[in-house]
Amino acid sequence: MLKKNIKNWDNKTWLSSNKYIQSFNVFLLRQIKLNRNSQILDIGCGRGKILGSLSSTLKLKNRPTGIDIERHQDRDKRIIFKKIDAIEYLKKDKKNFDLILIKQTIHLLNLKKIKKLITLCNSKLNHGGKLFILTLKTSQNEIPTFLLMKKKLNESLKRDKKIIRFISQQYPQIKKKEFSFRVKISKNKYKEMIKNRYISIILNFSVQEISKGINEINSNYEKTINFKDKLICLILEK
Repeated sequence: MLKKNIKNWDNKTWLSSNKYIQSFNVFLLRQIKLNRNSQILDIGCGRGKILGSLSSTLKLKNRPTGIDIERHQDRDKRIIFKKIDAIEYLKKDKKNFDLILIKQTIHLLNLKKIKKLITLCNSKLNHGGKLFILTLKTSQNEIPTFLLMKKKLNESLKRDKKIIRFISQQYPQIKKKEFSFRVKISKNKYKEMIKNRYISIILNFSVQEISKGINEINSNYEKTINFKDKLICLILEK
């Protein structure tokens, strides 16, 4: 599960900035009541910076658990990190959680695995616990793109829409919220992010396609790029 290896999605981008992390955690804590005794799991945690910040904010007694297929050297030391398949972990581990977070990774799975993962997550929630699934907003998306990237993004968003509909049909009681973060980034920094393949839709692009895309970004955007990073949040409560 989660076979695509996205090493740079939260590495020196707006997603790893203190401003983004604080904004996201404020959003999170508006949707769920947590305290220092809460047990938290993040599936696809990357470097675990969101989880680590949340741990400090709540002054958690027990370190939260983060799962990812990449063991980053600079992962957050405030979390318990496990390099393991999420379904395998949930089947074996006996711990229950008050919050399970799946942020911008659900689209990497097929529908069969999505159903299995959500079923397992739901079974691992404490009473009153919540599962948060976040994915890119499928309409009015503002992520800066070049031509081929835009094509792949639209294809991905169509699939995301199908996934959201599938989950909503499986769990009619699920709630939907939106998270939006205003991004201000230099064009040079964004070009570097593209070069580092920060998003899954460009992972399989050739070096030539990436180079051409960077040239398009250079021609089509100002020195400073402004946009909103918009996410849909599905919330399932036990």
